[in-house]
Amino acid sequence: MSQMRTFFAGATTMAATLAAIFALIGAREPVRHERFDEITVGRINIVEPDGTKRLVISNRAQFPGDFIQGKERPRPDRRDYAGMLFVNEEGTENGGLIQRGGMGPDGKIVSGLSLTFDRFRQDQTLQLLNHDSANHQLTGIRVNDVPYFKVTSMEDLDRFQVESNNLPAAEQDAYWKKLAEDGRLSAPRIWLGNTRDKGSSLQLKDAKGRTRMMLLVSAAGHAEITMLDENGKVIKTVSPTN
Repeated sequence: MSQMRTFFAGATTMAATLAAIFALIGAREPVRHERFDEITVGRINIVEPDGTKRLVISNRAQFPGDFIQGKERPRPDRRDYAGMLFVNEEGTENGGLIQRGGMGPDGKIVSGLSLTFDRFRQDQTLQLLNHDSANHQLTGIRVNDVPYFKVTSMEDLDRFQVESNNLPAAEQDAYWKKLAEDGRLSAPRIWLGNTRDKGSSLQLKDAKGRTRMMLLVSAAGHAEITMLDENGKVIKTVSPTN
């Protein structure tokens, strides 16, 4: 018995010594591989060893704001959505998937899904979206020209909104137009999707977001190519009849 007590005492001492060594050198516990048939959670944070969030999957109640260089900012406009956020190595949001679907207070459908990919420290450059309501169903792909983050940051966009709100209503459009002309705002470049009259369209836009060419097919099957000037005036149309 005395030998057994000596063995256990030695083992305990060795375990304590190893634990102290791991603590001193910062070694992590061995990776454990768990397997589950089913797991039910409200939110999952995928993190790097240093704790940096890289992917967040969440229900509506716990859906996060957005992340900029490791800091989370509130986004009240996201409180109606569930989905996931992509976060890059520095802890900045890099895109995401949000979705909702149900009946509004008036009993009408309120449904939508959006998958986006962002430019570095900026807003979305590519969006795949679907929106469904009682009046219209919209499905499409949108490509945006987004300024470099050192030209316009996300903080700049917040500041622009505050400055605009402080202006008289009659001056707000001119304020945003000037920012767009200076290249400080995102501009839509390509839209591919359906139209309100159940047709389909491909719209190609210039650097200022003005539609300059459209490929259209109506619900009845009529096809045409339309070219427009910088003011939106049709300058040429190509169709099977001309």
